Amino acid sequence: MPAIRQIALAGAAVIAALGQPLAAADKPAKPEYNGTATPLQRPRNVIFILLDDLRFDGMGFLQPGLKTPNIDKLAKGGTYFPNTVTTSSLCSPSRATILTGMTARNHGIVDNNNSSEEGLTFFPRYLQQAGYQTAFMGKWHMGNDTDAPRPGFDKWISFKGQGHYYPTTDLPPAAIAAGKVNQLNVDGKEVPQKGYITDELTDYALNWLDKERDAKKPFFLYLSHKAVHSDPLPPPRYAHQYDGVDFRIPASAANTPENYAGKPMWVFNQRNTWHGIDFFYNSDMKMTEYLRYYYATLSAVDDSVGRIMAWLKKNNMEKDTLVVFTADNGFQIGDHGLIDKRTAYEPSVRVPMVMYEPGTVPAGTVNTGLLRVLDYAPTFLDMAGAPRPPQFEGKSAWPLINGTVKAADWKAPDFIYEYYWEWSFPMTPGTFAIRRGNLKYIQYYGIYDRDELYDLSKDPDEMRNLIDDPAYVESKVELRKALYAQLADRNGRHVIPYTERDSRGIVRRNRAGTGAAPFPDDWLVEPNRADRLDDLRPDSRAKNEAHAAGRSLINAPVLGQGSNVVPAQEGAAPGK
Repeated sequence: MPAIRQIALAGAAVIAALGQPLAAADKPAKPEYNGTATPLQRPRNVIFILLDDLRFDGMGFLQPGLKTPNIDKLAKGGTYFPNTVTTSSLCSPSRATILTGMTARNHGIVDNNNSSEEGLTFFPRYLQQAGYQTAFMGKWHMGNDTDAPRPGFDKWISFKGQGHYYPTTDLPPAAIAAGKVNQLNVDGKEVPQKGYITDELTDYALNWLDKERDAKKPFFLYLSHKAVHSDPLPPPRYAHQYDGVDFRIPASAANTPENYAGKPMWVFNQRNTWHGIDFFYNSDMKMTEYLRYYYATLSAVDDSVGRIMAWLKKNNMEKDTLVVFTADNGFQIGDHGLIDKRTAYEPSVRVPMVMYEPGTVPAGTVNTGLLRVLDYAPTFLDMAGAPRPPQFEGKSAWPLINGTVKAADWKAPDFIYEYYWEWSFPMTPGTFAIRRGNLKYIQYYGIYDRDELYDLSKDPDEMRNLIDDPAYVESKVELRKALYAQLADRNGRHVIPYTERDSRGIVRRNRAGTGAAPFPDDWLVEPNRADRLDDLRPDSRAKNEAHAAGRSLINAPVLGQGSNVVPAQEGAAPGK
């Protein structure tokens, strides 16, 4: 979907297409907070709307034909941040980073299997200490598989694991016949799920806003939707919304030599897996059909946004409330032959982000400043006037958001990405990446494969791997060193965490599908070469120049040849 991606990157054209005059980033809103931990004269409410697996361009103002009028209205009256990224593109690690302000290597929740939350403090606890009322409603899916209330929230509504779209979704026929329904946890008590999950969570949210909270206190509402996670089921009113619509998938989804030139072998091998375009979720469904369910399910979220915004307007609270619309991670819909998230490619790490607060967040604006999910917690505490705890690793983006600092002047830290291999979905290797400016370097852990380097200014779709391009050798070396240094945990260690394995995981392939990838041609050599140890020597311009001239960087003859022989004894014939 290159055209859509270019629209998203262009930024200004996106909002212009909404029919809204572009509010110049040069006209920042007046800041209400001076950067010190002091109370604000007018405490700001926050409604944080988090979706699951929504693709970065999955909004109507970026995709003609998508119907998301309420989300589009948020963008028209607020700011769209196209360069918002997750530091770990997977539900549990990303959600843990959002809630703790820490990276996965430090909060320890590294995959979607059970992990301990022991010792973690979630940022709403600090908001409580600053006088806020807090509520969590929806999908938690982090740490141990329990829906029990967590510290930091005055109101709690959740469910175990992924939850269910309908009261009887995923239940066996016998259980349904016996009258069983899926359960919600409401303030520590089991309550039957009554209806479609997106609508029901919105009902709970509006009831809390209307009747349960203390109206004298500022509030933070964390509305965490199940949508649009697989398998996405829309409500009946949208079941046929996109019948007959053939959503376009990226050109890189095609199985062509051009698309796989320079790509690691694992990328091709994943085509025919649970997370590959040819056999995704081990079904024969086409992605074009899947997207009809996916975007129809999004329409219910759009309704939810509309209901929330109508409540704010009715209660004259639009100018007192920051509304944040985003997702936990991105989603690939065939990019490079892949689906789902987990990878360091742009459609996996980029997330949708729209913020709205009239008079504070500039209206009709595209802000290209880099924003990481790691930055959310310090940002929320900053704008609330609360002190920053020492374990936070991100940077408050409040000056960027309210326009005090222009995007061009925003000094964003390096974007460091970490994904730790999961035995449950073993087709994606452990992945580490760094983006500095327009360059992105990706390396893989525990796999026999090549690494990657892309210049996103020239190649936003990441089609030309520059890892062996002599012109980029210094950049490659610099980014490798920086990535390693910044992946150290709080104790200075470089540790690969993992969780307990209890099955072989999702390993099936379509018997009639694509086979294995060939090894890179430049790896295929004749035996007994004198440069056989050169690949252990650090990459450098000198090594490139030696190889270009047909020379080895160091001379390493094989056993029994050249200088690699037993020295002859004095007086004996050579080699005797």
